[in-house]
Amino acid sequence: MTQDPKTFVLVHGGFCSGRWWRETADILQAQGHRVFTPTLTGLGERAHLSSRKVNLTTHAKDVANLVKHEGLKDIVLVGHSYGGMVISMAAELIPEGTIRCIVFLDAVYLDDGESLFDSAPQFKEAAGDADEVPPPPSAVFGYDGELGAFMERIASPHPVETFAEKLKITGARDRVPVKTFVWALNSGIPVFENYYERLKADPSWRTETMETRHDMMLEAPEETAAVLMRAAV
Repeated sequence: MTQDPKTFVLVHGGFCSGRWWRETADILQAQGHRVFTPTLTGLGERAHLSSRKVNLTTHAKDVANLVKHEGLKDIVLVGHSYGGMVISMAAELIPEGTIRCIVFLDAVYLDDGESLFDSAPQFKEAAGDADEVPPPPSAVFGYDGELGAFMERIASPHPVETFAEKLKITGARDRVPVKTFVWALNSGIPVFENYYERLKADPSWRTETMETRHDMMLEAPEETAAVLMRAAV
């Protein structure tokens, strides 16, 4: 058991669920930490709740309400991929001082008034007029074989309004005491490198890299847990 247990809230990315974090969460829990891996509304085992009423605000409230109802304090809030949008808005809803560290794990880092469709218009084209964005093939992220098949089996279409709604933030995430951005060097997605370079130049941020593809928690759970522990100072 660790001498300094932490509380992690791990927020998954688009087309995913809390299941993405299981192996990483098991490692952190074995070290004595508390770990919460909520599945966002309309995804994974909660896919039956998907509708056009589900938007980015819904997902931010999923996280904020978890923190409230579990009575969590001094948390390490982590967002992967699309989860960066969610934690950016959730930080506005969670009482200031509750978040000890915020971690963008190869995650979307946009500013107030921007949406994921602004950053990744290919998803808007893929959705068309549908209520959901179809999940891309695992090969888009460089995965094949057994892991790729697993990812495609449990992937979910993503509620379209969560990608369409624009961020409503006033700087709460930037007031978190410890902020870290982690770039997966082999993700093959140029925008994440752009976020990394932008935040690397900001002395209020810490930055790290990982020698993995985008879904590092599935590909390298031990390394992912280690990165999160370094961020959780």
